[in-house]
Amino acid sequence: MARTPTTSVPLGFEAPAFALPDAVSGAMRSRDEIMTGGPTVVVFMCNHCPFVVHILPEFVAMAHEYMTRGVNVVAISSNDVGNYPMDGPEHMKALAEEMDFGFPYLYDESQEVARAYEAACTPDFSVFDAHRKCVYRGQFDGARPGSEVPVTGADMRRVLDQLLAGEAVPEEGQVPSLGCNIKWKPE
Repeated sequence: MARTPTTSVPLGFEAPAFALPDAVSGAMRSRDEIMTGGPTVVVFMCNHCPFVVHILPEFVAMAHEYMTRGVNVVAISSNDVGNYPMDGPEHMKALAEEMDFGFPYLYDESQEVARAYEAACTPDFSVFDAHRKCVYRGQFDGARPGSEVPVTGADMRRVLDQLLAGEAVPEEGQVPSLGCNIKWKPE
């Protein structure tokens, strides 16, 4: 596992378009369908990454809480399933059902969406405002596997609370997420 941070890119970019299959329903889901009416959390994740596994119960709980307040949430898995079969759609579906995600868990087989979002790690978070402009690229919170820091989602909650209150999200103080590198397909 390579400890990889979120790629630093200038904020304010528009969320790239996508149309990907949902691992649970099999239906194609698009950016335009998902990112409506409020802020949106986009997380690139996978089933096996210990950084994702560490925060996942609290992330799902936070997602449920904020979805009732008008926040959209979508998870995308872009890992190479040829070398990491536990990240494939059937396993994604099982995890989403077991943990009652309640938000789409999309499969990016071509890895084009991960590249468009400049995702580098799992978990890799971007938050977009109601106009689909990126206002945050950072960590869920300071917890990491093996650390004594509790998983609270404090950083993500602060950003979402600011957006829901109509406040600007400051660029200062955004700490990159840290996780396993996305498992890119061999070229």
